[in-house]
Amino acid sequence: MNRIRSLALVGAAALTAAGLTALATGTAQAADVNVARNGGFESGLAGWTCTSGSGAVVPSPVHTGSGALKATPAGQDNARCSQTVTVKPNSTYTLSAQVQGSYVYLGATGTGTQDVSTWTPGSGGGWQKLSTTFSTGPGTTEVTVWTHGWYGQPAYFADELSVFGPDGGGGTDPGPSVPGAPARPAVSGQSASGLTLSWNAVSGATGYHVYQDGVRVRTVSASPAQITGLAAATSYSFQVSAYNAAGEGPKSAAVTGTTTGGGDPGPNPSVPRHALTGYWQNFNNGATVQKISDVSAQYDIIAVSFADATTTPGAITFNLDTAGLGGYMVAQFKADVAAKKAAGKSVILSVGGEKGTISVNDAASAANLANSAYALMQEYGFSGIDIDLENGLNPTYMTQALRALSAKAGPSLVITMAPQTIDMQSTAGGYFKTALNIKDILTVVNMQYYNSGSMNGCDGKVYSQGSVDFLTALACIQLEGGLDPSQVGIGVPASPSGAGSGYVSPTVVNNALDCLARGTNCGSFKPSKTYPGLRGAMTWSTNWDAKAGGAWSDAVGPKVHGLP
Repeated sequence: MNRIRSLALVGAAALTAAGLTALATGTAQAADVNVARNGGFESGLAGWTCTSGSGAVVPSPVHTGSGALKATPAGQDNARCSQTVTVKPNSTYTLSAQVQGSYVYLGATGTGTQDVSTWTPGSGGGWQKLSTTFSTGPGTTEVTVWTHGWYGQPAYFADELSVFGPDGGGGTDPGPSVPGAPARPAVSGQSASGLTLSWNAVSGATGYHVYQDGVRVRTVSASPAQITGLAAATSYSFQVSAYNAAGEGPKSAAVTGTTTGGGDPGPNPSVPRHALTGYWQNFNNGATVQKISDVSAQYDIIAVSFADATTTPGAITFNLDTAGLGGYMVAQFKADVAAKKAAGKSVILSVGGEKGTISVNDAASAANLANSAYALMQEYGFSGIDIDLENGLNPTYMTQALRALSAKAGPSLVITMAPQTIDMQSTAGGYFKTALNIKDILTVVNMQYYNSGSMNGCDGKVYSQGSVDFLTALACIQLEGGLDPSQVGIGVPASPSGAGSGYVSPTVVNNALDCLARGTNCGSFKPSKTYPGLRGAMTWSTNWDAKAGGAWSDAVGPKVHGLP
């Protein structure tokens, strides 16, 4: 009854002069189409123009498909990416996009009526949909649609940009059909906390959703998928569906997998009084590709970079980049971690990084982080985790997560943090609060003294990166702000290629260590007292260090280990 009445109302509303003409001539108004081209960025930046080369297409994070736009503001450039679309005069269009990041804008200019825009301050932690509408003027046949970030903010991401309205005659992207169900799902690679799920590729699919016991847990671009964070000796049911721009297809047949009985990865070694930390890259970006066994013995803490987010808020997993690392297999990786542990080294898993999208903003996500991190420690033998969330963190719930992990892992748990300089300027900041909240279980804060610019020192003066004063005066803020000297380390790039700015020679690092621990080799800033218990130094990364012949670790390692 309601449906009939609705149709009658729609029909009555349609009987305008134009509608009567259409009825008389036997024609009907065409359905709206998406006049934007390559709005999912599956074809790179084809059709798009980004200011000052600020834009690039990346494989992660994406909302759907295999690519998304990443654009990075710099200086006076807000990283504007735009496309001119063909429209029909005197028509209305809906502009929308999925965006991620802080202060992301979406808009249209040249409409011939009123130009429009919308924006979101965001939190950097997940995808959000922006949408607005615009009307074209009587002579408008082209409109420029655009998205941009904001000055001084991190990179933003955009995906699935669309402009729906009447076809302006400029052509549209071909519309794919919904893909079929994946065939031959299979489970292999069982461990105490993980399984490997594989399936046959589906023609026309841009990605796949993985369902665990009926709940979607992963989205991947291709088979296989590593499912981690599972309970030992437990059976799970899995299905896979394929998707593309037309939507999600039917699920595959269900397949069951059972994890093994588990085992004790053994006790964690103690972190030495003075320690050298290095980040190990689980990807190939031009630095030397390494196995864990290749990492110099100078490093006491090796932070595996990085954990991956899952679709469960706060939960993490780890996917070894076997292809990118030249065939480095999971079994060998685990054996290498065990060998480093036997040699007294701590191999930990870093959570975050530049592309990290893990967000812990409530009690549930805090529990998810603790549970999944502990499962990965059991599976791979990691001694702990590193917190490197570059879009900020919630101190209340991150504290909950780390304390819950500590309760599971025991007193030998290693917890490190790698905040940016801005994060440690004040004890009121989220990172600083978290560090102080977990002071009794925190191993070390290795602040990143690079990609920073000028910052305040503990004496109230402003110091520029790249000098011994920048290292010592900013370390002083942490040392005088409540952290124990054993919880303070100096983080720097291993070579000029390791960061956009802020590289200093190993001599400058060593002078800073001497200044803080002994009161010697200082620059213009000299702390009011010495801190002989200073933990040491950190670098990004062991791979860039190896690319430079190990010059950083060979110079800074002995200095750290020789501190009083």
